[in-house]
Amino acid sequence: MSVSNGQTLSPLLNLPNTKLLFHAAEHQQTYKNESTLVSVLPFEKLPEDDRALYKGDAASLYALITTSTIFHPQGGGQPSDVGTVALASSPETAIFNVDSARTSASNPGLVLHFGTFQGGAESSIDPGAVLIQAVDENTRHLYSRLHTAGHVLGSATRTLLEDKIEGFDELKASHFPDSAGCEFKGVIEGKWKSDIQQSVDDLVDKDAEVRIEWWTKSDFRERKLERLLPSDEVWHAIGIYVDQDGQDVPSDDVIDDEKTRIRVVNIVGSEVYPCGGTHVPTTKDCGKVTVRKISRQKGISRVSYKVD
Repeated sequence: MSVSNGQTLSPLLNLPNTKLLFHAAEHQQTYKNESTLVSVLPFEKLPEDDRALYKGDAASLYALITTSTIFHPQGGGQPSDVGTVALASSPETAIFNVDSARTSASNPGLVLHFGTFQGGAESSIDPGAVLIQAVDENTRHLYSRLHTAGHVLGSATRTLLEDKIEGFDELKASHFPDSAGCEFKGVIEGKWKSDIQQSVDDLVDKDAEVRIEWWTKSDFRERKLERLLPSDEVWHAIGIYVDQDGQDVPSDDVIDDEKTRIRVVNIVGSEVYPCGGTHVPTTKDCGKVTVRKISRQKGISRVSYKVD
């Protein structure tokens, strides 16, 4: 479809937002779920910004968009889930391999499932088809362990060093298997490595519950955690109308900052993080978390880690 100035309308415009089932506490360990196909597009038909999201061989690549998804798209320091899609009428026969899930750059309300069809199945699938999404369980479990472990490391390091390192603050983190690490403002010397490891071990052994919760701005303020509040711009982008359990509630046309909520991960008794990732039920489910090394550059310290 074209518009009068000759520009081509994006095929992703006006599609309904993808419901992110992996955000719900009850779906943290859900590896198979039913959804409905909204659209299937050859890779070359996607807007340029969305094509840029995929870094592999795009030959024979398609993007599936569904009404809901249990596939966590790459983001927030966590890698994309991988897995398969099958028709609900034949759930044991995969017709599509999901290599990567990404949030659309041209329409951030959508999740794009990049992958390839098996045996020419693309000719037999149409919008409205009921599908079975299956996330690779071992890969998801590893990513969830790594993500929770990253928050354990962040919490342990803050508790240990917040009043000992000038200008200390938590910055960003990567939870990828080969490059897992947390960055902190301030110079953390190598002498702290064994103490950080002990603090991490203590929190893992504590077997603290890892809760998925939904907070308003007032929830942060009442707990004196204003430092965790995103900027108004970010809040407007990610805040949604849900109750404290993440269930949809009626919304107004105008966003009300005191009625919208964002998702947080609460390591009970330790620390809270605004977070959209997947997690294990308790800190002990991380397994062995090993502090690998501490590196420093221009006043920023990076503590890398792994899970076994």
